[in-house]
Amino acid sequence: MEEREVLDAAPVVVALAGRRIDAAGAPERFPLGNRVRVRDAIASILSARPVSVLVCSAACGADLLALEAAASLGIRRRVILPFSEDRFRTSSVMDRPGDWGPLFDRVMTETAARGDLVVLECGEGDSAYAIANQAILAEGEALAADARAARVALIAWDGAPRAGGDLTDDFRTEAIGRGWLVEEVLTR
Repeated sequence: MEEREVLDAAPVVVALAGRRIDAAGAPERFPLGNRVRVRDAIASILSARPVSVLVCSAACGADLLALEAAASLGIRRRVILPFSEDRFRTSSVMDRPGDWGPLFDRVMTETAARGDLVVLECGEGDSAYAIANQAILAEGEALAADARAARVALIAWDGAPRAGGDLTDDFRTEAIGRGWLVEEVLTR
């Protein structure tokens, strides 16, 4: 049976990583103006197969757009944060253009109420986000094993690794190494 046929027949767990909305004056990777197009592309991928759960973090940009799309499709959402909700909201949600706060707050309330909010106690900097990315993949694998589900890693990015290190590309590379099927949505 072809890999695509397996995905069409079995439940699917999707793990997502992607770009945040560009900071003012930053190189263009995910302009705020592409928000609706990217959300719709993610929703199209999620609705094309029987996704049982989406696992990701909740930063402004790809994460929150995927969580919003999953909610509209009735898909279970499992959120992994590297550290406390308040600290994450400040460092990864409210520090970029766009009104991301209400969506983040709603997602946190809904996932916590369902027992699907996981808060890690990681340190500072990129290492905390790298640990969270590893936890997203590990959680996705555990959920897929429990449900005998196929695994899809969804990468929402500009298609090019950043010089000097790129957590989204690291996630993509790790997912490939772990045998996940990888799909991409371009953010610019």
